[in-house]
Amino acid sequence: MAKLLLPLEGGAGLDLGVKDFASRPLWPGVLPDWVNNHAAQALIGAILVIGFWTWMAKGQQLVPTRKQFYGEQLYDLIRNTVARDLLGADFRKFLPYLVGIFSFILVNNLFGQFFLFMFPTFSKIGYAYGLAIMSWLLYNGAGIAKHGFLGYARMVTMPEGVPAPLYVLIIPLEFLSNIIVRPLTLSLRLFANLFAGHLVIMVFVVGGGMLLSLAGPFMKVAGGVSIAFSFAIFALELLVAAIQAYIFTVLTAQYVSSSIADEH
Repeated sequence: MAKLLLPLEGGAGLDLGVKDFASRPLWPGVLPDWVNNHAAQALIGAILVIGFWTWMAKGQQLVPTRKQFYGEQLYDLIRNTVARDLLGADFRKFLPYLVGIFSFILVNNLFGQFFLFMFPTFSKIGYAYGLAIMSWLLYNGAGIAKHGFLGYARMVTMPEGVPAPLYVLIIPLEFLSNIIVRPLTLSLRLFANLFAGHLVIMVFVVGGGMLLSLAGPFMKVAGGVSIAFSFAIFALELLVAAIQAYIFTVLTAQYVSSSIADEH
């Protein structure tokens, strides 16, 4: 795993790497180790999402207030550009999940820029896997509910127009693509973008701080540039946080759409 060794006075070094992403148990020896700061962070994110949409749902008026206007804009972003466009007439039954998953990912991604956390939850691969499994259950469950188990299995493994002798090759490939690879790519895309972005920020901030502590004008300038550049990366990470939440939601809707389609 990649490491960075930053020089310190006296020839020592500061060892930075992916170990700095390790979770810290909230109450060691009393609670299980999985009850840690990142699990608490995900729970806080869930509470914020539930609280936000509950608040937005209250006091709805024909002429919207400012609060209602902003809530409707966010809701319509997923409703109109994702759910309705990709799922057609069936979009309403899947809309709550899509709005919820987008909101949850966005909040947890933004934790990476919030000073009390400074860590995007989905930089931990397990949380990305968890969301991907939920979406996997959703789109496969929707397909089985519409086509039946055998009908859905045939649809995802035996595409139309393929000569029968090729099924010996096509069936395993389609099974891997639709059942195994989809949730893996869905989770790894989210994780990799958040992990890489946070790792880069950590290197520039900590590295800049260390350079500023060293003697010599060149080191001071390099440290100042590193710190300044980290702010630009922070701004970029805000954009990445929103884009990755949107992409995960769009792909989930696309997978649901393909699973409930009448033809492929």
